[in-house]
Amino acid sequence: MGLFCVCRSSRELWTILLGRSALREPAQIEEELDRNWERLLQGLCYYKTPSSSAAEKLKADKGVAQPLKDFGLRISKLLGLDQQQSVQILQCYLQEDYRGTRNTLKDVLQDERPSQALLLKIADYYYEERVCHLRCVLLLLTYFQDERHPYRVEYSNCVNKLEKDLVNNYQKQFETLFKAESPTWETHGNLMTERQVSRWFLQCLREQSLLLEILFLYYAYFEMGPGDLLSFTKMFKEQGFGLRQTNRHLVDKSMDALVDRIGYFSCLILVEGMDIDFLHKCALEDRTEQHQFSNTPAISKEMDQMLLTFGDIPHHGPVLLAWVLLRHTLSPDESSPVIRRIGNTSLQLGVFQYLTTMLQGLGGTGNNCTASTARMCIYGLLSFVITSFEEETLGSQQVPGLAIKPTMGLGMILDSAMGMFPHKTGMLLQLLTALLSDKSTAKKVYIFLDKMSFYTEVYKTKPNDVISRDDETLWRRQAPKLLYPLGLGQTNLRMPQGVLGQVAVGDQGYVVRWDYSYSAWILFTCEIEMLLHVVSTADVILHCERVKPILDLVHKMISTDWTVSDCLLPLTSRIYMLLQRLTSVINPPVDVIASCANCLIVLAARMPGKVWSSLHHTGFLPFVVSHHIIFTGGNYGNLLVLIEQPRGEYAVTIAFLRLVTTLVKGQLGSTQDKGLIPCVLLVLKEMLPTYHKWRYNTHGVRERIGCLILELVHAILNLSPEGEASGSTPTLQSLCIYSLANTEAGQAVVNIMGVGVDTIDVVLAAQPSSGGSEGPGQILIQTVKLAFSVTNNVIRLKPPSSAVSPLEQALTQHGGHGSNLIAVLAKYIYHKHDPALPRLAIQLLKRLATVAPMSVYACLGGDAAAIRDAFLTRLQSRTEDMRIKVMILEFLTVAVETQPGLIELFLNLEVKDGAEGSKEFLLGEWSCLQVVLDLIDSRQQGKYWCPPLLHRAALAFLHALWQDRRDSAISVLRTKERFWENLTTPLFGTLPAPSDITEPCVLETCAFVMKIIGLEIYYVVSGSLERSLKDALQKFSSGRRYEYWSQYVKSLVVHVAETEEEEGVHSFSETQMVISAWRMLLILSTSHVCHTPLHSPLWRFLKFTRILTNTFVVCPVYPCSVVATAPDVLAPLSLILESVLQADQQLMESTKAKVFSALISALQIQGLNGGEISQLPQLLLCVCETVQDEALALIDSTRHAAQVRDIPDDKDSMETDAVRSFQKDQRDGVCVLALHLAKELCRADEDGEHWVLVMRKIPALHSILSALELSLRSKQNLYFTEAALHLLLTLARTPQGAAAVAGAGVIQSICLPLLSVYEVPSNGASQGFSRKSQDAPCWPGVYRLSMSLMEILLKTLRYNFINEALDFVGVHQERILQCLNAVRTVQSLVCLDEADHTVGFLLQLSSFCKEWQFHLPHLLRDVQINLCYLCQTCTYLLHSRNMLHHYLQAKNGEALPSGPRAQRDPQTPSKAAAEGGGGEREEAEQKALLAVQCSLLKILSKTLATLQHFTPDCCQIILDQCMDLAEYRTLFVLSFTTSAFDADVAPSFGTLLATINVALSMLGEVEKKEPASLSVASLASSEETQALKSLLMFTMENCFYVLISQAVRCLKDPSIAPRDKQRLKQELGSELVIPSVLISSVLSRHFRRGAPSSPASSLLPSPQPPGAKASHEGQEPFIQLVQAFVRHIQR
Repeated sequence: MGLFCVCRSSRELWTILLGRSALREPAQIEEELDRNWERLLQGLCYYKTPSSSAAEKLKADKGVAQPLKDFGLRISKLLGLDQQQSVQILQCYLQEDYRGTRNTLKDVLQDERPSQALLLKIADYYYEERVCHLRCVLLLLTYFQDERHPYRVEYSNCVNKLEKDLVNNYQKQFETLFKAESPTWETHGNLMTERQVSRWFLQCLREQSLLLEILFLYYAYFEMGPGDLLSFTKMFKEQGFGLRQTNRHLVDKSMDALVDRIGYFSCLILVEGMDIDFLHKCALEDRTEQHQFSNTPAISKEMDQMLLTFGDIPHHGPVLLAWVLLRHTLSPDESSPVIRRIGNTSLQLGVFQYLTTMLQGLGGTGNNCTASTARMCIYGLLSFVITSFEEETLGSQQVPGLAIKPTMGLGMILDSAMGMFPHKTGMLLQLLTALLSDKSTAKKVYIFLDKMSFYTEVYKTKPNDVISRDDETLWRRQAPKLLYPLGLGQTNLRMPQGVLGQVAVGDQGYVVRWDYSYSAWILFTCEIEMLLHVVSTADVILHCERVKPILDLVHKMISTDWTVSDCLLPLTSRIYMLLQRLTSVINPPVDVIASCANCLIVLAARMPGKVWSSLHHTGFLPFVVSHHIIFTGGNYGNLLVLIEQPRGEYAVTIAFLRLVTTLVKGQLGSTQDKGLIPCVLLVLKEMLPTYHKWRYNTHGVRERIGCLILELVHAILNLSPEGEASGSTPTLQSLCIYSLANTEAGQAVVNIMGVGVDTIDVVLAAQPSSGGSEGPGQILIQTVKLAFSVTNNVIRLKPPSSAVSPLEQALTQHGGHGSNLIAVLAKYIYHKHDPALPRLAIQLLKRLATVAPMSVYACLGGDAAAIRDAFLTRLQSRTEDMRIKVMILEFLTVAVETQPGLIELFLNLEVKDGAEGSKEFLLGEWSCLQVVLDLIDSRQQGKYWCPPLLHRAALAFLHALWQDRRDSAISVLRTKERFWENLTTPLFGTLPAPSDITEPCVLETCAFVMKIIGLEIYYVVSGSLERSLKDALQKFSSGRRYEYWSQYVKSLVVHVAETEEEEGVHSFSETQMVISAWRMLLILSTSHVCHTPLHSPLWRFLKFTRILTNTFVVCPVYPCSVVATAPDVLAPLSLILESVLQADQQLMESTKAKVFSALISALQIQGLNGGEISQLPQLLLCVCETVQDEALALIDSTRHAAQVRDIPDDKDSMETDAVRSFQKDQRDGVCVLALHLAKELCRADEDGEHWVLVMRKIPALHSILSALELSLRSKQNLYFTEAALHLLLTLARTPQGAAAVAGAGVIQSICLPLLSVYEVPSNGASQGFSRKSQDAPCWPGVYRLSMSLMEILLKTLRYNFINEALDFVGVHQERILQCLNAVRTVQSLVCLDEADHTVGFLLQLSSFCKEWQFHLPHLLRDVQINLCYLCQTCTYLLHSRNMLHHYLQAKNGEALPSGPRAQRDPQTPSKAAAEGGGGEREEAEQKALLAVQCSLLKILSKTLATLQHFTPDCCQIILDQCMDLAEYRTLFVLSFTTSAFDADVAPSFGTLLATINVALSMLGEVEKKEPASLSVASLASSEETQALKSLLMFTMENCFYVLISQAVRCLKDPSIAPRDKQRLKQELGSELVIPSVLISSVLSRHFRRGAPSSPASSLLPSPQPPGAKASHEGQEPFIQLVQAFVRHIQR
């Protein structure tokens, strides 16, 4: 439709020249000026009138849509503008200012009423374009000679091109505007109503004012010829200096300021054209003939005649005065009557009063160039006037110490003022204050006043203490005199006897000028002292008039040169008392009080603490009146309410706000800051909510006070938190946050933000001045910006709360018709004057979108799409300020997660018509994705419109899409051409060295790319990655970029470590982000290796690098050195650990944990590879120190938690403490990881030489055991307890370690406290045994670990630990017996695991039968019985597989998934299938059954091995006829029935025979590998099958051994009847014949295959029994023994 204009608008050009756009390089500015200087030269003539040729060209233009052409013609008629330019204006308006959507534009153009409104808006836009066009030229003339301006050279070159033609063009345009006839509805259409005519005329006046301002600035730098001056004078006379406008009937009151401004500039142009400065210089140097008017008598006469007709307009005054000066200087005798007459006329016009009014009207206090140039022009005029016309009366006296020539006008005024000092102090001090401009003049002023040589007094009558001449011209003092009635020393002056004084008699009496030398600074001190004495008398007003100029001078002195402040201490130290006295009188002098406060502001900026300590005693500031927060406003508060508010003048309030802000910024410290709380309370409670309702006499003061209040609040919210004491008294910051969030102060800030973009535009448009930084519009903008920043900080710093604060409610409440604040904030995007305003508005929107529970999209209502278009228009503009674009992208990045509706609006995805049921998306016309794709395009990088910061923001937005899984957007992006190529480009570049990085955002850019790639690999199913991404990853791999980035990340870490202490880390967060992203990419690259084309050695390298990156460290390891990975890494990790342990512990808590994790992984890899570890001693030392510290800290926290629990408290505090306790003991906490690392180190130290030495230095073992005992007693710190027991288990495997653990008192720490971790049911039932997962951390697991520890210690230490072992078994005998009995009822893996550990311990203890019999005979008998029953139970369960399966289904159904985990089957898939079928369920049940069978078999084998120690030795009982059979009890009854699952049936010889048969049957199944049975053979791996065979062999050996031993014991027992013995022989003979044959055949086949018979496998870590041998030959005796026994009993 041709919506966008190809040419640059004037406003855009002005923004570029100001340096507020993306074009900021001087070369870019020069290029713009070269392209547009002719346009600037044309001025307003650039905008042409309508013509038929233009209409024809527009008609023929195919690039513009017909609706736009038609509307352009309407614009042309309304504005009287060229038809083509009308279309250009329309296009520019649509691009920059149109507030609707492009979709609705067509309807708007066709509908009459909306199109009329659009026409009027375009008219306003066109007027603004014309003004901006002139502002561009004004900007060039303002700064083209300013050496401080960055574009001075470029501006100067352009001004040189414009030069003379500029004046001619602009002068003609001014005349054209002045004479232009007002438009009518006949000529310009029906829309040209009276209101539009008035709007046109206002624009006409603005343009006239701007043209004259440009001409004035031009002539300030370039000379005006006499002929030009004459023509300008004629023109201005004809126009009445702007008052005789052609359309003056249209002037209303609102236009008076512009009309006055035209008059001012007309006057100034003529004065500047006379070149008074140069004339003054020529007169001083006596070379007046060089002035351009010295040789133009004809023009001078014509000017004389013309100026004689002047005098009816105030604007004539300065022109007449300047011409008088010119003519008087160049030809004093030629036309003196004319000159006198002209001069009198100027005086009659009140020229000096007019000059004051003019400077105020032009902005006398502003910083804009026009006002300062006008001041210089007027100063030059006045200076020359005083010199020329008062030289004869003032004389020519030297003014010492000042660099001002006595012949200059100001010097004479100064000399005159000195003549009346100190009788009249004001004039001299005001002049000196105005002269202060830099440090050199400050020192000169100080010296000048320090060495005064005259003292002037006025006497109405002649005093008695003087003698005089007869003519009364000279007096002489007869006696010394104190010049002040009160005070001594430094607070008074003493005039000595004999001083002479020159006397002049005047209207006031005798004016005496004493020849007396003194320091005026002492005199000033006396004046202040005098005021302090008369403060309550009627003389106070008179003395205040004398003291105020002193205070103003002091203020200017210390502001200009701080070094003189020490010399002024007598004055500045009295300001506090002055403030106290003056503010407490009935009618305080507010101007003097304001001057005092202004002095304190300067002092406070340098020494805030001293100022505060003196000030808070004066009663001036608000203060607390009780211990509660009840405060009074102090003397200032009374003054505000009683004096300033009724009068409408607020000098003290302005000074008070600036003073408090200065004190706040001084970072006084917590104590003084608390003293400032009443001041801030006054501002927040009494001033901020109501200041806009106060009475004001002066325009602009209200806005200034609002700005100062917000500056104070902003300063408080930006205070660093250092030094803020915690306590009951709130801090300044917390007070501000609370007040703004919960009181009327917050609503006041909301109201300021709600001003809106339209109001600001109206205020800016109403400003008569062309620019500057102190107009009402600029102050309003600054106030709104501060309100944005303050609100943003309040929301950011506000403590989290479930309740919504009134501020948040006001910010997010929905209002009708777009009146809610969110919509107002969003519409600031339309503001174009100050780029910071929309940026801060978007920043606040971003904050609200993050924290507030509301939909921004809903708040925008019907304007949402239009605002979206405005956002994207600014985002895609190449000249837009980069910071706004970055903020827009950051806002959208946040919106991805928090504002689903809004982000869908911005994504603008359209559904593509495709197959039914499938959705394909396309980018809409107004999709932000298209802009983002352009920004990441590798071909755009490095261009001015895509700086690194913007590139980073674009990638952050894309990362947010991937992280939030916006599948529709991602699906569109990933298929875009060159998307993956453009995205991955940053990863292939070469980054600068870490020390040379100037833009840390480059690091973030790379980090976002890595994260996006990682997420894509993670999301996409195997094999479905885009081809372009695969190619990029292949290129990344083949280009050795993995190695490059590993090295680079390493160098980053090294750089951060090296620079942390020296200069602070400027890019720490960016570095951390890169390392985190690199770690993520490596993890996903190695975990999803099928996706990424990595080579095998590289994959192994990455796998280990991934482990290292857990510590945020990537070490220089290359694929070629994979074998030596762990040793290479241990050295740097050891160094890192040492440095981390020496750093701040709170900061390093998480880092320590990660270093420990990496070390554990490295040691485990080292353990697999084997080899020495050179860092072992140092690592052990570091880790043991950490373990000891952490264990002691854990003891303290556990005790504290117990104390808190004991104290009766409310529920909340208890819950809080419970959370804190849990946080202390974590699975991945430092303490737990340190224990695991210590375990790995002890395991690596096989002979124990290193850790023994370390333990001697550090008593870590005692600390661990103490913490363990406390944890067990309180049943807390589960993870610590498990880790500590694992460490003790590792230590106990070596003799030295076991001795150390036992010697440290392990039995005392564990034995009794362990009772706390389980409950023994009173009825002996098995409810105490858990059915939950075996791997989950739990207290029963702690009990099992303790049992294992006892087993290992007893196994290692033997007789040295037997007493402790017996103590342990005695204490826990109930649990032990119940555990053995529970297998019958609970077959969960957890219960079986405990039984396994218990039987293992009993196996070791059974080796010491005699000691056990001696100490615990009853327990021994109970254990023997329970072991026999356990043997019977296991046999039955192994035999009756169907019954076992039924039990598992009925009782332990919830434990089924734990089966595969218990087996640790490497073939088990890591992820469950999406749908579980019946086959998978059956397989899971089979695996669970398999796990239970294996556990039962392990328990059975250990039970039989234990029983072997309770039965006589086979060889001994067979061979030794004298053996005492009473030592061994009969374990099995003489019965041969099959095993029964019943506690009433005693274990018998039938049980043992059944055990042999079951084992033999299982062994046969293993050999045959029957797939149909529920056996191990169908599921287990070959290694597990071999281990199972070995276990079965071990079970049968022990079973035969027990069977033979018990049978012989019965045969030899005299108490057994012969009949029973005979039956025993018969039964065993018949039962063992077939098994012996089968055993022989199976065993021979088994051992021919070379399978080991030793049970030393991972499934059974118990000692090798005596009957087991390691070779085939060794098994023959066992077979022979069985067969010999059979033959023996058959005889």
